[in-house]
Amino acid sequence: MIILIPAYEPDAQLLEVLGAIRAADPSLSVVVVDDGSGPAYRQIFDGARRAGAHVISHPANQGKGSALKTGFGFILDRFPGRDVVCADSDGQHSVVDILRVAERAGKDPACMMLGARTFAGDVPARSRIGNAATRLLFRLATGERITDTQTGLRGYPAAMLPWLLTVDGERYEYELNLLLEAKAAGYRIAGVGIATIYLDRNSGSHFRPLADSVRIYAPLLKFLLASFPGFLIDTAAFLALSAATGSVLAAVVGARCLSATANFLINRRLVFQHGREKPAGATAARYCALAVALLAANYALIAALAGAGVADLPAKLLTETALLAVSYAVQQRFLFAAGHKPDLVPAQPPHSLAVNRNR
Repeated sequence: MIILIPAYEPDAQLLEVLGAIRAADPSLSVVVVDDGSGPAYRQIFDGARRAGAHVISHPANQGKGSALKTGFGFILDRFPGRDVVCADSDGQHSVVDILRVAERAGKDPACMMLGARTFAGDVPARSRIGNAATRLLFRLATGERITDTQTGLRGYPAAMLPWLLTVDGERYEYELNLLLEAKAAGYRIAGVGIATIYLDRNSGSHFRPLADSVRIYAPLLKFLLASFPGFLIDTAAFLALSAATGSVLAAVVGARCLSATANFLINRRLVFQHGREKPAGATAARYCALAVALLAANYALIAALAGAGVADLPAKLLTETALLAVSYAVQQRFLFAAGHKPDLVPAQPPHSLAVNRNR
């Protein structure tokens, strides 16, 4: 078993974590990735080497996802066939929990093991809200319920490492992408409960609320932005066709056909990662069926809300919001989902890295 710890500008907590791991199980090998922390943190990483860790250094900060991939490549090269547990450097994972995840990781070569926090007690608001939002996004995208989508304590069997190197993402979005892509790649996700620890209100976190949230929520944000041109086309076409034909039905149907075509092309090419891999004709036919079903559901929901006394504008907004979530989930999980498990060819570890090895 290898413990992999990505670290950017760490404090003494990193050395305490390494000391506790060494004290708990001296046989464990530890790999630390210095993600471009700079000369000011050299003493910390020198201390990590003295504690027996293998230290890999990025010349500049590249992000947590990139640091994890560097670690996975190094482990594939130096420790082939070894399972990996990833832990954070800030002391928010107890050694007891690291070892619990390590004990379960690797027993199933097709299962990713998450250390799932309970979020009980005094939890910073941004952490509680952020996890709730990503949990909802994950449920919409995959239909699976995971209690902690943002945990950094994860166990990966050795057979999974080549695939881990193929998943997109260089920063915090990488770990969510692993969860989103796992099912299509043929992997399961399981969890074990761990303690929720936030030291000094999580002040040591390098998570950037705006920039990193945009990265994490990018798939859903792209879908929402792609829906806006369709809304404009639908409205403009409706007004033009209504004036030209004098028929509300013809205007509604014609406008929806134009806007749905535009929305399909945008989603297939720009929004969903595997959209271009799908045959255009077959996917378009399924999308058309989805559009018809959503149109019928739109009418039925608005009529039901109106019958319950809800005003037109609130009824329209509630209906569109609900159906937008349904549309995203169906397209992500069925229309544009990956169609096959990627070939797992061992990847070479990244080059041009300063590697410091303790033998």
